[in-house]
Amino acid sequence: MKADEPSGFLLLRKEEGITSFQSLHWVKKALSTGKVGHTGTLDKFAAGLLLVLAGRAVKLTPWFSGCDKWYEGIVRFGEETDTLDPEGRVIARGEVPARDALEAALPRFRGTIAQTPPAYSAVRIGGERASRLARSGVAVEMKERAVSIYALELLSYEPPLASIRVHCSKGTYIRSLARDIALEAGSRAHLVSLERTGSALFRLEDAVAPENLDIGALKPISSGIFRALGLAVVEADGETAAELARGRALAPLLGRLRFPGGAEFPAPERTGDAVNAINAVNTVGVFDKNAGFLAVLTRENGRWVYGYVYARN
Repeated sequence: MKADEPSGFLLLRKEEGITSFQSLHWVKKALSTGKVGHTGTLDKFAAGLLLVLAGRAVKLTPWFSGCDKWYEGIVRFGEETDTLDPEGRVIARGEVPARDALEAALPRFRGTIAQTPPAYSAVRIGGERASRLARSGVAVEMKERAVSIYALELLSYEPPLASIRVHCSKGTYIRSLARDIALEAGSRAHLVSLERTGSALFRLEDAVAPENLDIGALKPISSGIFRALGLAVVEADGETAAELARGRALAPLLGRLRFPGGAEFPAPERTGDAVNAINAVNTVGVFDKNAGFLAVLTRENGRWVYGYVYARN
């Protein structure tokens, strides 16, 4: 990689009518680099927030992709399409529910639920995207999986259109949620619009429109970004930071790391309260106060290992 290749993070406002991949064209042009990636696909008909990584930061995608998401969408009751969005063909019809029936259906979809993703989705089956198989005429069998709906609100209802707001876990399909709410209410439905308004602590109002992108939109990977992702941060000083940047053996370095404020980050073989204090921590970003982001450490089978050395020369 070129030493001067731009690396970092930006918030992009995706527009309706283009794919998430196509949205990256603007980023590549603005940054003069082809090494960019987004961290959570939005359907072509949808708009809203995309978290975009560039340069060395692209390898941080696994840690950016696991965020909670916020959406606002409009559901059309009475018709279900094969794609569960406005681009598909109508495959089923049902009575438009009364408001009371719709509101009675919503509690069933709050909390941890089993959800079947749409056949037209990015879920992979045997290495192929389900959407590609479905469009080629293959009968796709989608498996249920657990997702979490932290909040589900009915913002307005003017039959047949309902406006909803959803806060959910990674992997939740709002198209599937609209389908299932309609079935619970004795109807059929599909999404006619969808906007992602947030991801982790990042918000759409802070995103840059494609036409306004420039190199200034790219931000360095900071400890604040890691905290916004809900990940822990530890600090390394002096020679410890240099050794981490070179990917040196990790075990002897752990005891030298500190949480901000000076609290010790214990090595995994230690026992007692020190370990209890980090039981819930499985990923940390390591930062040098002077040089910035150094590495991601992850805990696997009780041992801390390098997830990614960002500062490696």
